[in-house]
Amino acid sequence: MASVISNPVGNTNSDRIKRRKKKKSLIKEDQQQNQSQNWKSEAQQQIYSSKLIKALNQVSLNSPSPSAPRGGRAVRETADRVLAVAAKGRTRWSRAILTNRIKLKFRKQKRPRASPAVTAAVVTNRAKKPRVSVRRLKSKSLPAVQRKVKVLGRLVPGCRKQSLPVILEEATDYIPALEMQVRALSTLFELLSGSSAAPSSSAPPPPPPPPPPS
Repeated sequence: MASVISNPVGNTNSDRIKRRKKKKSLIKEDQQQNQSQNWKSEAQQQIYSSKLIKALNQVSLNSPSPSAPRGGRAVRETADRVLAVAAKGRTRWSRAILTNRIKLKFRKQKRPRASPAVTAAVVTNRAKKPRVSVRRLKSKSLPAVQRKVKVLGRLVPGCRKQSLPVILEEATDYIPALEMQVRALSTLFELLSGSSAAPSSSAPPPPPPPPPPS
């Protein structure tokens, strides 16, 4: 009799756990949809553009060290860092971008300088190694779907060794973020190119030629 009475209680507890899990998954899906919609809004693009301009001004004002990135690479890294900050650490790809930047900065500070003899020996040893690797052979034997999943996992930061649901979940947020980044950079480029062309267009016309001698 006791077992008959305890069964409904166990069933209700399991139903509550299932409902909680379902509610959490629905809330997570709603947050992801709202985040992807925010990337497409003009307000989010304006916020990102203003933060990007401030970050680029700091990069240009600071004196670059020999190991610091310059030119287009510095702009790309700054744009990615600002994009990750705009995501507020809610996604795996944004956390991966920020942590990778910290790791690279730490490695550059602690990297020892090797002598020319050691570097020459390393180059010769690398040249003697066979070029066919086991990873390439394994990737050729994988099905087409798994190869595409591995490629997508490499393109999305922080998803190299993740499962397919995690990769798709991160890609649905990362792709709209990149599209917003491209729109913001294109707008900034048009503004800068227009401002640089304005002084040349507003220059006074050249003086007329002198009259011919009579």
